Amino acid sequence: MGKKGEDTRTRILDTAQDMILGNGYAGVSIDKLISRLGMTKGAFFHHFKSKGDLATALITRFADDGVELFKESLARARKFSSDPLQQLIILIGQYEEIFENLEDPYPGCLLASYVYELQQFSEETREIINREFLLSRKELTGLFREIMKKYPPRIDVDIKSLADGFMSLFEGAFVLSKSLQEADVTYQQLQHYKTYIRLLFDPKLAA
Repeated sequence: MGKKGEDTRTRILDTAQDMILGNGYAGVSIDKLISRLGMTKGAFFHHFKSKGDLATALITRFADDGVELFKESLARARKFSSDPLQQLIILIGQYEEIFENLEDPYPGCLLASYVYELQQFSEETREIINREFLLSRKELTGLFREIMKKYPPRIDVDIKSLADGFMSLFEGAFVLSKSLQEADVTYQQLQHYKTYIRLLFDPKLAA
């Protein structure tokens, strides 16, 4: 596919993502999509065989971007520090930078939009949806185990749920930010999560 074809495909994906975040998957028909794009059905079907094909391509792109961001952020944190607690603090800080200066509420999470309508999708698509969640759980669970060996927590905590708190933070913050039209919600929640982690493990904060 040439550059023009790739640009058209990207424009279709970008527009579809924007519409799904605003109206839900079921609320976006191919007719509505091509009307927004100003193209013919033939042009659309040249790039995607069906709405389901578009949905799979869209969630694959979104999940891959999320996985890549997490992997790069974790690798950068490990490069800057050999201490597991500091690695986690640096990791959270990198996400803080992304959401710190938003002028508008974050538009939402495509993963969450799909989860709300799971009955619409195949098992393959459901596995793609879970890719970023499971990666975050695996890597953060391992990191928390390293942290606990060096810094015993001040209270008993479940490692897996503590790791899942990172991703659940985003999903809840996105909903709240969008509903209240407040751009800084995600950034503030990341700060709270980082503070909790430090209070739980950081010996410098001991009473």
